[in-house]
Amino acid sequence: MSETVAIALTINGERHRLRVEPRLSLADCLRHHMRLTGSHIGCEMGACGACLVLQDGRVIHGCLALAVQADGTTIQTIEGLSESGAIADLQAAFHERNALQCGFCTPGMLMSAHELLAQNPNPTREAIRDALSGNYCRCTGYEAIVDAIETTASRRARGAA
Repeated sequence: MSETVAIALTINGERHRLRVEPRLSLADCLRHHMRLTGSHIGCEMGACGACLVLQDGRVIHGCLALAVQADGTTIQTIEGLSESGAIADLQAAFHERNALQCGFCTPGMLMSAHELLAQNPNPTREAIRDALSGNYCRCTGYEAIVDAIETTASRRARGAA
């Protein structure tokens, strides 16, 4: 049997104590130990953005972080943001603007958009594209995604979120 390490972290507002192998990625820990499958495993090199999660409020690649490195931190997954309603307006805009097709990249795109709008509530289209530069999508061509994020920012500015 492999050696395991005890870790404690807060995931989507709940404190968890787990025993994990030292080499287990945070993304695999969330998917396999916690059954939180919204963060996808794509490239496993930090290039595609499918595995993005928030760690202590900042977007990180779950495939590059080890679960043991997350010990003592707060993790928010796409499930947590969705269930709390924090991204409901973004999700609605993605749907309205037809900014999703196969959906594989969508959780990572929503994570990047959420972080961007938290830091810059009125981003330019260029700033949106820059924020999405770590997310890879094979289906949409990005314009609809940029439109959805711009729409959300505009609605939030008008108080119509």
